[in-house]
Amino acid sequence: MKKYCTTEEAAEYLGVSTARVRQYIQEERLTSEKSGRDHLIDYVALYDFASNGRRKIGRPFKKDSHSSNGLHDQSVTAVEAPDSVAQENGPTVINGDTREVIKRLPENTFRCVITSPPYWGVRDYGVADQIGAEPDLNDYIHSLVEVFSEVRRVLKPDGTFWLNIGNTYTSGGRKWRQADAKNKGRAMSYRPPTPEGLKKKDLIGVAWMVAMACQQEGWYLRNDIIWHKPNCQPESVRDRLTVAHEYLFMFSKSERYFFNQDAIREAYSNGNGMKNKRTVWSINTEPCPEAHFAVFPRNLVRPCVLAGSEEGDAVLDPFYGAGTVGMVAQELNRKCTGIEINDGYVDIARKRTSKIQGSFMFQES
Repeated sequence: MKKYCTTEEAAEYLGVSTARVRQYIQEERLTSEKSGRDHLIDYVALYDFASNGRRKIGRPFKKDSHSSNGLHDQSVTAVEAPDSVAQENGPTVINGDTREVIKRLPENTFRCVITSPPYWGVRDYGVADQIGAEPDLNDYIHSLVEVFSEVRRVLKPDGTFWLNIGNTYTSGGRKWRQADAKNKGRAMSYRPPTPEGLKKKDLIGVAWMVAMACQQEGWYLRNDIIWHKPNCQPESVRDRLTVAHEYLFMFSKSERYFFNQDAIREAYSNGNGMKNKRTVWSINTEPCPEAHFAVFPRNLVRPCVLAGSEEGDAVLDPFYGAGTVGMVAQELNRKCTGIEINDGYVDIARKRTSKIQGSFMFQES
């Protein structure tokens, strides 16, 4: 006997709106039977559509022990590891808040995680309740540690996590920051207050605060890599040095883990042989005209992917931004899943990725 679900239940299963489900039905991509004002959808047809018809992952179906509809009874799973998704069309991007989306990803899935989260009080990304805009620094650290706890869950036991994050200074009581002709992304409608215990003009050291908090949560902190930026943003300050570096922290989930040293060895300056890669990387920033600010450079991501994964492995970026990790993953024949809350950045990532490969897999959340 066939069992059916409503369009609302199908929407929850697929991770889309009910309007999108009706569109699938209207396009005859998803078969249904009319029942009054609603449609009834055979759960077998829905599962087949989720697996093959859309060529993209759906949201995990939430089991409800009190429900009696057929989908619950049949224990159908809408999200599998990225291996179950056709990857030839490019990275899979989930448009949503990573704090919620990452909880729905399967555990022990990704060999390598590489990301650069929003820095605290540095840029306004134009999204409500955005990470990085917390008035309290401790709330920012807590938000990231919670996300990275989920990263540990979805990371394979022998996987590594590479975190790019920069420091910032106290705002000195300023409530906003004006635009800069040379840096259009600099303008901010808010500035966080000076954290308790710090002073005007203090360097906060938030990068190390986050790293140490992750260590306390169980991560193995293996390297602090200095990303030296030869083409760093000029600063007009007169009483300190211009900041020309950020941090790239390498964490592992376990004491023993996969690390391909040979893939990232570098030549001695005299050309006589090869040596282990050092912890100071001089890499220029990369402009992104669509985003009006420099993005995660590919040359910073590439060694992380090479050292932390093998061809065919799944890579995750929970703060996908303009899609650099996806671009590098494609170039190096890895599968990539990205999570990004800002619709505009998803579009930018799509355009950048399409320059490498013809099309782009997109998932609504």
